[in-house]
Amino acid sequence: MTTNGTAGTASPDAADVQKELIVFLEAKTNQPIAPDQDIFAEGLATSLFAMELVVHLETVHGIEIEGPDLRLANFSTVEKMVALTLRLKGAGGAETRD
Repeated sequence: MTTNGTAGTASPDAADVQKELIVFLEAKTNQPIAPDQDIFAEGLATSLFAMELVVHLETVHGIEIEGPDLRLANFSTVEKMVALTLRLKGAGGAETRD
C-alpha cells in the first residue's frame, strides 16, 4: 500500500474525500450525485468507467487498489468509495464486502 499525505493533514477526512468524489463524478456524468446513489444501477457509469474511478482514486489519494478491492461493488456509491479510500489510507473507514 502506498500513501501520499496531504500538507498539514495526517489522514483524509471522510467529508473531504466525499466532496472531492462528488465533484469528480458530477463533472464526468453531468448529473447531481448523492452519496448513497448507485451510479451503476442508475446507468450513470459503466464497468469501463469503474477503471477510470480506480485510477482517479489511486492518483488523487495516493492509494493502490488491488485484488479483492477491485470489485464493482466497492465503486457503486460515493459512500463505498469513501470507505474504501479511508481504509486503504489506514484512516479507519468501514468498507463493506457484500
